[in-house]
Amino acid sequence: MSPAVPDPDRPVDPADAARPLPAGTDGSSTAVPPAGADAPTGPDGAADADTPTGPDGEPDGGGPTVPAGPDGTGVPTDADGPVRRALIRAAGAVGLLTLLGVPLGLLWAGLAPGTPVIKTADGAVYAEAQPEQPIAADGWFSLLGLGFGVLVALGLWFLLRRHRGPLELLAGVLGSLGAAVVAWQSGRRIGLAEFQRLLVEAPVGQHFDKPADLRAGGLDLVLGLLPVPHGNLLLPAFAAAVTYTLLAGWSRWPSLRPEPEEVSWVPAGTPVPAAAPEPPAPDAAEPPRG
Repeated sequence: MSPAVPDPDRPVDPADAARPLPAGTDGSSTAVPPAGADAPTGPDGAADADTPTGPDGEPDGGGPTVPAGPDGTGVPTDADGPVRRALIRAAGAVGLLTLLGVPLGLLWAGLAPGTPVIKTADGAVYAEAQPEQPIAADGWFSLLGLGFGVLVALGLWFLLRRHRGPLELLAGVLGSLGAAVVAWQSGRRIGLAEFQRLLVEAPVGQHFDKPADLRAGGLDLVLGLLPVPHGNLLLPAFAAAVTYTLLAGWSRWPSLRPEPEEVSWVPAGTPVPAAAPEPPAPDAAEPPRG
């Protein structure tokens, strides 16, 4: 036995009792507690100030602590993650649909006929008194816009079937509206530079065609700042909203999202076992015995 740890079975020697304990490095006496003993406590019974304690008052090992997350666990969680991903997905859909207005405008410019005009001293005038080409240009744009809106709704419904809801409907409406504006601006510029050149350089009396443009739609400035579309520019967004709403109304799932169906693995023709009879009530009369 070491002098610092006395033997409990050996009687205490008065000389040993008066002997001071070994001093620590700072000159103060330190006592070595036996194995399994509790942590040192202060005069009031609480843990000593030098002993690290945990949040429940128990002595702590002094290791690094993990910051608690919003749900009280040690793993931080991102509560806004699903909302952020939904907004990013909707914004991406709006941007992609708006870019699809470029091929839509090229298709409209290829199908819509140009209007014949004649160069005069005051500018270009229609070669016919009541030309039908401007009406045909509006008609082609309206038909293409309606078809585009229907395809947008079908694409969002089937491609984003796991995320169906009002946000996807709003993305389809805004994307179709942006695609209509882009299609109008890109389609009307096909051949516009050549028309303006002929309008300046062509001799009086020369015949040439004016590119297709819209007369039943366009942009109005609200308060002189905010452009608001009107007329047949609204048809693609209208078709997308109606088609998506009809698909949602005919959906067989309450959440609009496909839900897994329960599949029975019992072979056809397997007899169903009869249900066990219910036990008699405690106060029921006992049936007669033969």
